Amino acid sequence: MKKGIIGKKLGMTQVFDEKGNVIPVTLIEAGPCPVTQKKTVDTDGYDALQLAFCDTTEKHLTKAQLGHLKKTGTAPKRHLKEFRLEDCASVNAGDVITVDTFATGDKVDITGMTKGRGYTGAVKRWGHHILRMTHGTGPIHRQVGSMGANSTPSRVYKNKKMAGQYGNEQVTILNLAVVKIDAEKNLIAIKGAVPGAKGGIVFIRDSVKA
Repeated sequence: MKKGIIGKKLGMTQVFDEKGNVIPVTLIEAGPCPVTQKKTVDTDGYDALQLAFCDTTEKHLTKAQLGHLKKTGTAPKRHLKEFRLEDCASVNAGDVITVDTFATGDKVDITGMTKGRGYTGAVKRWGHHILRMTHGTGPIHRQVGSMGANSTPSRVYKNKKMAGQYGNEQVTILNLAVVKIDAEKNLIAIKGAVPGAKGGIVFIRDSVKA
């Protein structure tokens, strides 16, 4: 990983390219992210940079968190995230990472928390077919169906697709394209959809499989 930044999803819109084609994009407010800690192989066993994002007030942080941020003169921030970058030596604690570290045309991976949909059935959660609505199916046309177990193995196998918590999990979307960057407003436009709801925190890094 060479580049990374923390951002907030603002929502989706569309832009036009030079040929007049419509491109659906997700707008993300990315950075500025001050470097609050620099980890090295000598002290921590690995190289990484800890970035901070999203202003907050002192009353929303603990004394330990405030003391950690004051070491680098950073204002109170709500979110911290480590990025294991290849070139950490050129960056020091107190430096600020901005959105212009990325460029139009870059491929990025974006990690976020998906929208929580609560406890849902197998049809909505896994896309199972429903039963026919005729000939006595009754009130079970959206149930999960046979568990597949009888005297052997006398149990339900692990990873059976059943009802349960749907959403509210960390998801990473790979190889998304950077369509446009506005360094003055700290905005980055990403082609396609990004995990999470509006206002959700996302982590952007350069693609590992480009």
